Amino acid sequence: MKLLAVFAHPDDESLGVGGTLAKYAAEGVEVSLLTATRGQSGRYKEHPRGSAGHPGPDALGRLREAELRAAAAILGVRDLTILDYLDGSLDQADPREVVGRIVTHVRRIRPDVVITFGPEGAYGHPDHIAICQFTTAAMVAAAHGTGAWQVPKLYYLETSTSTWAAYEYAFKKLVSTVDGVERQANPMPDWQLTTVIDTRAHWETVQRAVACHVSQVSVFERLRTLPPEQHEALWGAQSFYRVYSTVNGGRVRETDLFEGLRV
Repeated sequence: MKLLAVFAHPDDESLGVGGTLAKYAAEGVEVSLLTATRGQSGRYKEHPRGSAGHPGPDALGRLREAELRAAAAILGVRDLTILDYLDGSLDQADPREVVGRIVTHVRRIRPDVVITFGPEGAYGHPDHIAICQFTTAAMVAAAHGTGAWQVPKLYYLETSTSTWAAYEYAFKKLVSTVDGVERQANPMPDWQLTTVIDTRAHWETVQRAVACHVSQVSVFERLRTLPPEQHEALWGAQSFYRVYSTVNGGRVRETDLFEGLRV
């Protein structure tokens, strides 16, 4: 079995789907990660970009790449690729080029399952929304032409009501401001969630992976003081929406991304 995660930034893999990656890697699934940017446009610890304590975009990008590689190793990722698009401008990249590059890796890896952000981009982040759209288009394009590979199952990462509450407890209000408008996504209604993965056995692994992203420590500072029960609430279950499946369907909630694929 092969799982491919496609996300926008370093730390998306740990904060977003760390438990899922760790669980399947521990079970022997070949886990691959495709990250679109190096996160070079972000903060450095408590220092905003352009401030005296910030190392600059290039240096931050190198640092965040190293953090990503360390976190991916902890999670059990076997294959990591960084596409090297500009952080904060992924939505402005050439769609044909981005989709084509994702297709190349899909055909190389030949995953059974692909996971990415949902259309709301977690909390409205334009890069998150862009990678959702590009990845979805790539699933269609990869199934046609030379070397075609039809991915059997595509999932969007979504958040349950209980997990959303745990995130807000840990990080406060999760918002992004785009074009002067504040965006705050809401959790998907529980009845819409098609798949919930039990990752309780792996929350400590996720905690160690998140801790690798030292440059973002000011964002994650609250995590250092959370009691174990809150860490389990954050990382103990992960929810998805099954966008399409060629092997199963229906109303019954899945507990395994590979349902219908395992012999």
